[in-house]
Amino acid sequence: MGFIAFLKTQFIVHLLIGFVFVVSGLIINFIQLCTLVLWPINKQLYRRVNCRLAYSLWSQLVMLLEWWSGTECTLFSDEATVKTFGKEHVIIILNHNFEIDFLCGWTMTERFGVLGSSKVLAKRELLYVPLIGWTWYFLEIVFCKRKWEEDRDTVIGGLKRLSDYPEYMWFLLYCEGTRFTETKHRISMEVAESKGLPKLKYHLLPRTKGFTTAVQCLRGTVSAVYDVTLNFRGNKNPSLLGILYGKKYEADMCVRRFPLEDIPQDEKEAANWLHKLYQEKDALQEMYNQEGVFPGKQFKPPRRPWTLLNFLFWATVLLSPLFTFGFGVFASGSPLLILAFLGLVGAASFGVRRLIGVTEIEKGSSYGNQEFKKKE
Repeated sequence: MGFIAFLKTQFIVHLLIGFVFVVSGLIINFIQLCTLVLWPINKQLYRRVNCRLAYSLWSQLVMLLEWWSGTECTLFSDEATVKTFGKEHVIIILNHNFEIDFLCGWTMTERFGVLGSSKVLAKRELLYVPLIGWTWYFLEIVFCKRKWEEDRDTVIGGLKRLSDYPEYMWFLLYCEGTRFTETKHRISMEVAESKGLPKLKYHLLPRTKGFTTAVQCLRGTVSAVYDVTLNFRGNKNPSLLGILYGKKYEADMCVRRFPLEDIPQDEKEAANWLHKLYQEKDALQEMYNQEGVFPGKQFKPPRRPWTLLNFLFWATVLLSPLFTFGFGVFASGSPLLILAFLGLVGAASFGVRRLIGVTEIEKGSSYGNQEFKKKE
């Protein structure tokens, strides 16, 4: 094991990376709070500023994937589709099977210049998570309780407000509603059977309300739907902790573009279109499992240096005073100060671990798990 590889496995290094992310995130959140004064004066300037502030935070996670772990992301598509990337408003449909599927999506948005303006239909619980939810709030992310009767007005209003967004945005939808697990898949397929819908092998039954509403509200703003099917070579199941430890993965993403005018305007027909799309996604996964590749030409968009430079900037700004302070604490010889400093380090470690826990499948939501609800 080389020295760099050794460093990537050390807890103290992980703690310093987490410190930079958390503290820079809190600083960014404070600046975002201050930008609220711009909203009544110049809404589009507020949006542009917040896109760049969000980029400064999210790109640190992308840096971990691209530069720290060296994970490779390969696109399988066609040239005409790739040429549209970063040049239009789109809805993204991504399978929700992996802990870092969002991070693979982010690395593609970064390489095509839309990371800061990327959007998602997110569960409302995330709104209260420091850094993640707070940053999304200032980005006008649409939050929902995943109860359509309560969400209808909130979701429709949030989507319509994005109709004049000044920068190209990729709006992510996890149509399955929750991450894939064997239990949820079994229950989902029981629902499919009861509704007379074809069963899926690698996906949960898509929930159509969010998709049909997004298409209706963003029609005229969004140009197309990108269907993205993600898989990892070698049947790997990567995690954010694995990325933090410097493990390298190889992600393959099959991207298909569907012009929005090709998607039916009628809600029922649009829902049927989505069900058919997931049957096609299932077939793509089956092909990948058998052949090890997706159909289409392979593209490897080059990684850009901005994510690394951004992290180095924050690391320089934040770690220099931390080291100076830590040295002063231990040089003082005061047991009370030393214990307080170690307690602060422990609290920081706990906070970073809790943030990582948000991405872990086994700690995911019980949404869609009827057995869980019965136990409650």
